[in-house]
Amino acid sequence: MRLITIDRCQPGLKLGKTIFNCKGKVLLAEGTELTSSLITGLKKYNIFTIHIEDEASEGIDIVESIPDELRNEAVNVITESLDTIADLKTTNLRGMMKSQRAIRSFQKIFRDILSCLTETPVALNLLATTKIHENHLYSHSLNTTVYACQLAIANGLPIRNIEEIGLGAMLHDIGKVYISKEILNKPGALTPEEYEHIKNHSELGFEILRKVYEIPLTVAHCAYQHHERIDGTGYPRALSGENIHKYAKIVSVADVFDAVTSHRVYRPSLLPHQGLELLYSGSGTQFEPKQIELFEETIAIYPEGLTVKLNDGRIGIVSKYNYQSVRRPEVRIIRDEENQDIPPYELDLAANENVNVKIIEADALL
Repeated sequence: MRLITIDRCQPGLKLGKTIFNCKGKVLLAEGTELTSSLITGLKKYNIFTIHIEDEASEGIDIVESIPDELRNEAVNVITESLDTIADLKTTNLRGMMKSQRAIRSFQKIFRDILSCLTETPVALNLLATTKIHENHLYSHSLNTTVYACQLAIANGLPIRNIEEIGLGAMLHDIGKVYISKEILNKPGALTPEEYEHIKNHSELGFEILRKVYEIPLTVAHCAYQHHERIDGTGYPRALSGENIHKYAKIVSVADVFDAVTSHRVYRPSLLPHQGLELLYSGSGTQFEPKQIELFEETIAIYPEGLTVKLNDGRIGIVSKYNYQSVRRPEVRIIRDEENQDIPPYELDLAANENVNVKIIEADALL
């Protein structure tokens, strides 16, 4: 199985992984033979990459960090509970009961996610699931939660702290519920006024969360501080260094990584290794270096199924992740230095120090 861009998809290819709609229902099942009309339909749903089965990638398994069933349940819980908390009037008994139910739902789904990550630890690969989302806020909240949870585990934090960070990550963008969708999804550049309006979501989120009795204040500060930067250039209060809560520092790394590796209407997505390089460009100024170094150990920089071009010109498909050296995976070579198709063979980059991944080869994604 391998990952290809939808623009390079041709009729006759066989779908390698099921595609779900925003409700978790099957849109296209694994094994479906793609036609021109189906490909056109996928583009209309704003799907930009899919997994296919072909002879060259036979036997390459795409490891999922979170099973489809749990992911579907989590998005539904986040969708319903986020809106519930945002609409709460916690000064009355009915509002308090609603908030209690919503927080319990968040806590249950997070514990299921945490259990999944700790029982079957794998390098996080959220490219493994192709799913349509009508609202980016909910899928982003889930992805940020998964990344933040794994980073909190890598920090060696106690379970109570990990659970608070997870809840903080789930709720970090709740203030965006109050922001106009026209502005959030604007395809062009924001005006200065629109940008200032969006920046209000941090304070809006903090104000609603700090009034919910069941939510620790540290969780509310994840919403308040996830856009703060250690050099003082962030918002809303331009905090710096140790004045930023550790939870927020963890959530901010997860938030930025998912934001830049997710496709949005106003810009294309980066691949995982590109997202990581962007984080490193802010190491020591925007983000704590330790958090980025730990994060690199938790994510699949070159996930299985990704087509890559090596520095010697050969092209292949990542066939096995290397947990001891994350930048040196095993690659199934499918084209030689002259870009000619050849019988596939495996190349372990860890055993070939002079060979490394140069680029993700767009023209080789098919």
